[in-house]
Amino acid sequence: METKVFSIDGSEVRSIELNDQVFNREVSDGSIYYAVNNELANRRVGTACTKTRAEVHYSNVKPYKQKGTGNARAGDKKSPVWVGGGTIFGPKPRDYSYTLPKKMKRLAMKSLLSLGVKEERLVVVEDFSIESGKTKDLNQIIKNFVKDESRTILILKDDDEMVRRAARNIPYLRVLSYNRLSAKELLYGRKLLVLEGAAKNLNDFYGDK
Repeated sequence: METKVFSIDGSEVRSIELNDQVFNREVSDGSIYYAVNNELANRRVGTACTKTRAEVHYSNVKPYKQKGTGNARAGDKKSPVWVGGGTIFGPKPRDYSYTLPKKMKRLAMKSLLSLGVKEERLVVVEDFSIESGKTKDLNQIIKNFVKDESRTILILKDDDEMVRRAARNIPYLRVLSYNRLSAKELLYGRKLLVLEGAAKNLNDFYGDK
């Protein structure tokens, strides 16, 4: 499929051929769901911790005699039934991360790129770099494509350190490399700005496998 390439000032300059396997395929909602869930799970710290009745700091003394008080039987104040006692089946520190099958993850990324094209959120922009590394220089370019400061994803053809530095102070902008995409960012991004070089790299990176 063909799509337009825009200059940094927002004007159309030429067209580019995009791989149908990557940018014009049937969207797999299931693979997107699993890819986003996987990313969110892998980010979890997993430090939540509660104390069981064995860990609560109380005496082991029986609070009152077994019979004759009219109260329910109680062995100690650490009982989960009592206020201040231990927690039953509470969370303990654990690792929530897991590995997603590589084919499913690749399918999710291709589905998200195709979804961006179908919803007209994806725009191919000619390659540029920010030599100064200043936020205002990058912001001027982004403003030509994004008018309302909605969440924007910029996909680079390589790890351009100056562009990343310039993007750090733009709160609604996320910068990704073509070979390290994020399913969550691609799904929730309102505008996907793909550099021309990155689009060509995506054709090769996801097209043949």
